[in-house]
Amino acid sequence: MKDRPFEFRADARAASPLYMQLAQKLAQAIRNDDYQPDEALPSERVLSESLSLSRVTARKAIDQLVEQGLVVRRRGSGNYIAPRLEQPLSRLTSFSEELHQRGFTPSSRWLARACTAAAPDEQLSLGLSPGSRVARLERLRLADKVVVAYEVSVLPEQVLPDPSQVDASLYAHLAMLGRAPMRALQHLRALNADKRLAQLLEVPTGRAVLFITRVGYLNTGQAVELTHSYCRSDYYDFVAEMRRQA
Repeated sequence: MKDRPFEFRADARAASPLYMQLAQKLAQAIRNDDYQPDEALPSERVLSESLSLSRVTARKAIDQLVEQGLVVRRRGSGNYIAPRLEQPLSRLTSFSEELHQRGFTPSSRWLARACTAAAPDEQLSLGLSPGSRVARLERLRLADKVVVAYEVSVLPEQVLPDPSQVDASLYAHLAMLGRAPMRALQHLRALNADKRLAQLLEVPTGRAVLFITRVGYLNTGQAVELTHSYCRSDYYDFVAEMRRQA
């Protein structure tokens, strides 16, 4: 993709260094949708030559955008605008539904689909008795072929007796069976990726990721889904609308 023109004027009176001013201007352009997800950012050379700046200034500005998760570097290709997956916390939707609504193509890379004995914490979360069996789904979630999350879903065996039948969307399959969750409780926290998780998500070891635990329930109150999701923080945003009572 051709580099597009970019206008920038340094403020000599500003306290921030030149590369930070440039980074802020580029960040504003990205947030204003002047650049679309996966679109190439102007290269260091183009920025430095078109704006009469040094290559060092341009490089340090792009470094700031990478640290903020607004830009991703692709080795041998260039710098690209990072997709942002903004998921409202008040709406229960599947991963596939969210991506389709935002114009991305969702896909999965399956790591495991089997029925196994339920672990003690899974028995507790799903209200199962000791010795119960569960369907266990382990996969990588992709948006436009980019790995954005690692996910492990556990469901009572009677809810999902044959996990190998699940294809793209777990919720779509459960809806077909008449067992789709109608409400859910989610807990979010940050953690640092260990070596295995970093390899799965294709990020450096120690990178901060969003860890989400969700328990989904039928209208009857029966817990039918326990999902642990590890999401790349450079791709995921969670949005909550809050109102102050009068």
